[in-house]
Amino acid sequence: MPPRHSNAPRVHLYQDLCHAASADESTLPLQHGELGLWPGVPPFPPFSRFRPPQPPTSSFRFSALRRSSPVSPHGTSHLCPIFTSASSRTLYSFLHCRPLFIFGKPPLLLASANESSSTASSAKGFKFQEWDSLTAKFAGAANVPFLLLQLPQIILNYRNLLSGDKIALFAVPWLGMLTGLLGNLSLLSYFAKKRETEAVIVQTLGVLSTYVVIVQLAMAEAMPQLQFAATSVVVASGLVINFLNYFGWIHKRVWMLWEDFITVGGLSVLPQVMWSTFVPFVPNSMLPGIISFAVALVAVVLARAGKLSDKGTKFVRSTSGWTATLLFMWMPVAQMWTNYLNPENIRGLSAFSMLLAMLGNGLLVPRALFIRDLMWFTGSSWGSFLQGWGNLLCMFIFNSISRTFFLASTLGYFAWLGWTFWRDSVAYAHNSPMKSLKDLIFRP
Repeated sequence: MPPRHSNAPRVHLYQDLCHAASADESTLPLQHGELGLWPGVPPFPPFSRFRPPQPPTSSFRFSALRRSSPVSPHGTSHLCPIFTSASSRTLYSFLHCRPLFIFGKPPLLLASANESSSTASSAKGFKFQEWDSLTAKFAGAANVPFLLLQLPQIILNYRNLLSGDKIALFAVPWLGMLTGLLGNLSLLSYFAKKRETEAVIVQTLGVLSTYVVIVQLAMAEAMPQLQFAATSVVVASGLVINFLNYFGWIHKRVWMLWEDFITVGGLSVLPQVMWSTFVPFVPNSMLPGIISFAVALVAVVLARAGKLSDKGTKFVRSTSGWTATLLFMWMPVAQMWTNYLNPENIRGLSAFSMLLAMLGNGLLVPRALFIRDLMWFTGSSWGSFLQGWGNLLCMFIFNSISRTFFLASTLGYFAWLGWTFWRDSVAYAHNSPMKSLKDLIFRP
């Protein structure tokens, strides 16, 4: 049966394609008979893979060609699209939604390649999404050990306050608690800016639980009232500002001022805490904190005034998160230094608290590795290794815990790290787990 439409549109299209093929040196030959046109129209000669130049008014030829194309019994047209290059789409933007079609079934090799590629992509995407979901759940589960970490201290302080034994609360150093609180606030701002919900919850619970301990110390007069009032203002302001920034309800300039504040505060506290750790062997002085405060203030002012290079400005803006991480990294160092100076005090450490610290930080390692956050990975892995497993090692050396408890903790911890790197390499389709670590450290 003759076609309903005239062959004129197809003949014009044939002429246009022949003209484009003769003008284009880079041709893509097609086999004879692959273009199943109607009788009377010979096969196309070799033609370019780029779309031939046509005026906008000639686009009706494509629509006429589609209307007269053969249709399968299922109601679908046997059309195989040839996608144009970026250059052709730019030159002929009026044809970007009208791909050139080849009549007939696509070659079997092309079809099998497309199917295998689609299957591999789907499998990789599923594993990637599955690991993404698991790491988020692990980070959320870290709330449990971190919440339990401060709970025994809160309960003990509450009992001492009820019994009137305020002197017992002086054993808790308020300066150390304040350092941890500032670290939590800085990391809360860092993760709120990145919209990491699970990490935001972890740091918020850390701020609240530490502040409860500080309130108890203030009630026992173990912390000066002036410092407590200033701390309360900072905590309240920090929680409100981070909450508003997380939901995008705060002005950018207000957030920049808060970032400058935590940058100067973190850079001022960190050197002072490091210096104070070795006070028996170094003079007791506030000079490190004063010098670092002046340097941090000048750096922030120069960065906001545009007097630094792009790398310098980026470095200053990233210091708040790193100083918070270093504060947390220094806490186990100070504890182990104390253990070295006074080995008899090791028996006063709680093995359960060390285990909780190892579990809480260890649960954050997969998420930090997955999103390739070097700062988060460094802090969580250091905390789980040194604050958790390292203190358990010291307690085992001085016979404070049993061999079974230590070996079980060691086996579980290193098995968890090994499984984390293996599972991350599978999600990213790497040949080796070390490729994930390389991407983490040397990523652009």
